[in-house]
Amino acid sequence: MCGIAGIVSPSHQPVSPEKDQEDIQRMADALQHRGPDGMGKWHNASKSIHLGHRRLTIIDTSDAGAQPMHYADRYSIVYNGELYNYRELRETLRAAGFQFTTASDTEVILAAFAHYQEECLDHFDGMFAFAIWDELDQRLFIARDRFGEKPFFFHEEPGGRFLFASEMKALWAIGVPRQPDEQHILLFLATGQTAFPLASHQTSFKNIFQLPAASYAWMDRRSGSITLSSTKYWDIDTRREFQGGAEQAAAELYEKLAASVQLRLRSDVPVGCSLSGGLDSSSIAALANRDRNLGFQGFSAVFPGFEKDESQKIGTVCSALDIQSRLVYPSADDLVRNFEKLAWHQEEPIGSASVLAQFMVFKLAREFGVKVLLDGQGADEVLAGYGHYLPWYLQEKW
Repeated sequence: MCGIAGIVSPSHQPVSPEKDQEDIQRMADALQHRGPDGMGKWHNASKSIHLGHRRLTIIDTSDAGAQPMHYADRYSIVYNGELYNYRELRETLRAAGFQFTTASDTEVILAAFAHYQEECLDHFDGMFAFAIWDELDQRLFIARDRFGEKPFFFHEEPGGRFLFASEMKALWAIGVPRQPDEQHILLFLATGQTAFPLASHQTSFKNIFQLPAASYAWMDRRSGSITLSSTKYWDIDTRREFQGGAEQAAAELYEKLAASVQLRLRSDVPVGCSLSGGLDSSSIAALANRDRNLGFQGFSAVFPGFEKDESQKIGTVCSALDIQSRLVYPSADDLVRNFEKLAWHQEEPIGSASVLAQFMVFKLAREFGVKVLLDGQGADEVLAGYGHYLPWYLQEKW
């Protein structure tokens, strides 16, 4: 996880380089927890755009992979995430005549954008949020991955600058008002949800928006004012119905899941697994540890004495897969002690104490030197693990 931030000054307003430079530093400082391994900032010659980056090194841990990164004396990027198929895409681009000077996935994104422009997103398999500045055309391109795994928040000052960042606290750090949106608060109180599909650009705060998942947008400074309208580039194809039998379905699911896990093991730092003992994370752990020589570690939250404690299942999985099990024991006292920190990190309302369990699991992994965890989050929606999803599925089919 990295942190990105940016400031774009509109062409009809005088540029204030001193203020912009101070503000981009404040924004980057507010995101330090996202990227403890390095910090970089950049502005163009006219100082009309400033980019900031906080780095967590995963792919190409050398200084060559630092950001903001530049390409072809034209494009500059700040990027958060990981492009899993970057090796294959790099070879495709090499065959098309592109050259590379780093081993990073960041440079692959830049080259793909130079080659395909916005259609580069059709070639990406990964989780990401990024912004690319085109100095020649004086345009900013922003994009977010298919499921919105990586965040992208933005705010436009009245008649002034366009600000974006990985977290809202970077916007608040330079004076953007923190005003709760009453409609979103009502939505949360009524449904427990902070996301509203019919207005996916909204957040729980007024005048702070997010780029929707599977969307991109262009911003042209030369138009006289900053304008931004997003375009959706991908959606799930619900029209395709599987025609095979149960055995074929199981085989196809296994093949796709195994390939997905193998791609996500690409890392220049240690990888582990967030292991609950359930079908989803156990399947991922089994596929990740198939060769049994990775020294794989599983990190789990357990609750001895409680009905839903999965200690026994976790132990069974780790024993069968020869995985080193690391355990943490969240308690009510931990919730009280960490509540303000959790709220600070989450920024939007918290609907479940599972946030605390995840927080403590990730902290434990960091203590054991593991930067990357494969996780089963979201599999319940795909594999019908929760009964309350079924009425919505049936309604959609109807």
